[in-house]
Amino acid sequence: MSRRPARAEHPGASGGTGEPAAGDRVLTLPNLISFVRLLGVPLFLYLLLVARADVAAVVVLAIGGTTDWVDGWIARRLHQVSRLGELLDPLADRLYILATLVGFTARGVVPWQFTAALLAREVLLLGSLAVLRRYGYGPPPVHYVGKTATFLLLAAFPILLLAAAVPGAAAVAGAIGWGLAWWGLVLYWVAGALYVVQASRLVRATRSGGASA
Repeated sequence: MSRRPARAEHPGASGGTGEPAAGDRVLTLPNLISFVRLLGVPLFLYLLLVARADVAAVVVLAIGGTTDWVDGWIARRLHQVSRLGELLDPLADRLYILATLVGFTARGVVPWQFTAALLAREVLLLGSLAVLRRYGYGPPPVHYVGKTATFLLLAAFPILLLAAAVPGAAAVAGAIGWGLAWWGLVLYWVAGALYVVQASRLVRATRSGGASA
């Protein structure tokens, strides 16, 4: 993870990392994929909570989760990285996780304690982002630990729903799903701690620089 997120006054800087600089483009293939992923969130909730079409909900959730890496890979491959895409990708991930937690908790697929643990991490991260914004910093780059945690959670949720929807698969699918889910939860909190440490270092550096000036 970079320890120097771009400040708001330099939004297009690549930081000399060799990655393509974020542009102002909106109509790109990666952004289109992210928009489609976002449309899958309300569709998933409708299928899960209203239509009670669990198999279709599993398919939508699986597609939304397994395509998590596609938009970012295409953006780097085609040099179509954009500021909008950098916002849409993590937004889609978080909305899928939030929607899944709400739906699964309402259906009794996961206990409320698991949901509360994940939501508490989101509250912690929102607090860190608010502090960074106060000092002129944007969101920190996504850490590979956070991406791994998101992948594990988005892989676990369809399997847990499958275990709840198909009694014959409950034993095997439940064991696999909860194994992935608990690892995802642990790594999710590890990533959150890394973000907080990074934010603290940036704030201390900014304060020290201001005091020196």
